[in-house]
Amino acid sequence: MSAPDRAAVEAAIKTYYDPYLKQDLVSAGCIQSLTIEGGSVSVSVDLGYPSDGLKVGIGQMLSSKIEDVDGVEKAKVDVDWTVKSSPVQGQLEAMSGVKNIIAVASGKGGVGKSTTSANLALALAAEGARVGILDADIYGPSVGMMMGIADGTRPDVKNEKFFVPIEAHGIEAMSMAFLVTEDTPVVWRGPMVSGALQQLLTQTIWNDLDYLVIDMPPGTGDIQLTLAQKVPVTGSVIVTTPQDLALIDAKKGIEMFKKVNIPVLGVVENMAAHICSNCGNVEHLFGEGGGSQIADKFNTELLGSLPLSMMIREQADSGAPTVVAEPDSQITHIYKDMARKVAAEVALKNLQEPEMPTISFTND
Repeated sequence: MSAPDRAAVEAAIKTYYDPYLKQDLVSAGCIQSLTIEGGSVSVSVDLGYPSDGLKVGIGQMLSSKIEDVDGVEKAKVDVDWTVKSSPVQGQLEAMSGVKNIIAVASGKGGVGKSTTSANLALALAAEGARVGILDADIYGPSVGMMMGIADGTRPDVKNEKFFVPIEAHGIEAMSMAFLVTEDTPVVWRGPMVSGALQQLLTQTIWNDLDYLVIDMPPGTGDIQLTLAQKVPVTGSVIVTTPQDLALIDAKKGIEMFKKVNIPVLGVVENMAAHICSNCGNVEHLFGEGGGSQIADKFNTELLGSLPLSMMIREQADSGAPTVVAEPDSQITHIYKDMARKVAAEVALKNLQEPEMPTISFTND
């Protein structure tokens, strides 16, 4: 029997379309090696985004496809992933200890932005990534409570200058809430708030994170401007509800990020529908389809729609967000799907960024 044809093996791999990279793995540059020895084929795949929950299944699927190729007796496919630093806005330099920064923002308050930030960070960690979360809402920090960190908990300080982030549910966290008490209001003007954000961000010893999720305050004010001008942000996620007023403000948030050259990775629609716990009837209390309309208008992706759920709220308030409280629930699967979409969009930025030409000089 003749040895398998390499082109035929690659064609078999191309029949798998990755739903997150939105292309086949050959075109996406995920094939690290392909070796053919007699009737045995070995393939190494790097997906480029955290995917611990998928890689075994993808490997088995690819092995089956390759073994259908004429001449292949056995196929061994190793699927893994690595996260690289992606391009950021302007000429800003990457931050020490952090590969990618993802800003989670909303045009108005009350749309579930902080709950989304916490569950997104935990979902990325559940897929195997090293993750941190920074609470940038200086006036109303809530990440500490959502992550189950007791009021009064203080970060350790190194060299009288640097904060050691507090670990909770396997991720690193930093918040203004760790420096004040629940009853202490932060009565500061804009420049002081911006300075506090920069200190929290740059004076925290982040430990080799793949992703740092920043929970932004609502609106388009000083914090957002500071972030755009001085923080190397890989991309942003916009959180909204289907309500008309929320959608108007979400559009402003997207326009703001566009003006400061920070890509919008996608839109999350919270409170999309209420499902009656008694009869199962679905009601769209705040409108229907608003998130997808915004995503289409601004040429971005609807990352996911989440129901109006008492469980999501109760679990976040109790310090154990849904992804850790109910790891096998349908809502957790939605958050994990969102996390993979965000991470894949970050990975795709490396593919879309053109390589700089190499120019060499010789003496004739």
